[in-house]
Amino acid sequence: MTPAILGRKVGMTRVYNDKGQIIPVTVVQAGPCVVTQVKSADGKDGYHAVQLGFEPVDPKHSTMPLIGHAAKAGVQPQRFFREVRLKEPTDKKPGDQITVGIFDGVQFVDVVGTSKGKGFAGVMKRWNFGGQPASHGTERKHRSRGSIASMATNRGHSGKPKKGLKMAGHMGDERVTTRNHALVRVDVENNVLLIKGALPGANGSLVYVRKSITAKESKA
Repeated sequence: MTPAILGRKVGMTRVYNDKGQIIPVTVVQAGPCVVTQVKSADGKDGYHAVQLGFEPVDPKHSTMPLIGHAAKAGVQPQRFFREVRLKEPTDKKPGDQITVGIFDGVQFVDVVGTSKGKGFAGVMKRWNFGGQPASHGTERKHRSRGSIASMATNRGHSGKPKKGLKMAGHMGDERVTTRNHALVRVDVENNVLLIKGALPGANGSLVYVRKSITAKESKA
């Protein structure tokens, strides 16, 4: 199975390597997760995958479909679920437990999380626009984006702006993937991963950690 796990971001700290250098790391309380479903290309699903469940909850905080889904795997209801696509069949079975030990020997990881929500933001904060001139008659419009008349879908006949036009609006609170973080330490006893650098999301938020797709790992 591809090394992957769900966890919660705890916060940042620093550790020292063998040379005495400081390495900034993010602490992730990862797992243990349980396998709630296994899919195969030979069956009705048409592809190989493993579904992970994380953070057991009281049945009164779940729903009947999810309670029944977890019961099929012989586990209690879970708060979060995530499917891990696989290229080949896996030896994992429903009810198996996944811990951070699955990352032994992994050097780099990708982390998926939800970025911090920053509310309604103008174009200067949201898109790094330069704003209007600070002098020469500009009044109460210094942080405005300016005219959007030339950005119409059918200029001269329609005032509707094109899709994707950079304007003021809701900033943050969206899915973000950061790639190729060095995995500094795997603490199996405490179910903790120390990952180099900053990870998306606020402290306490859900993160999905998987073995890096694009990083080239050294043989050393």
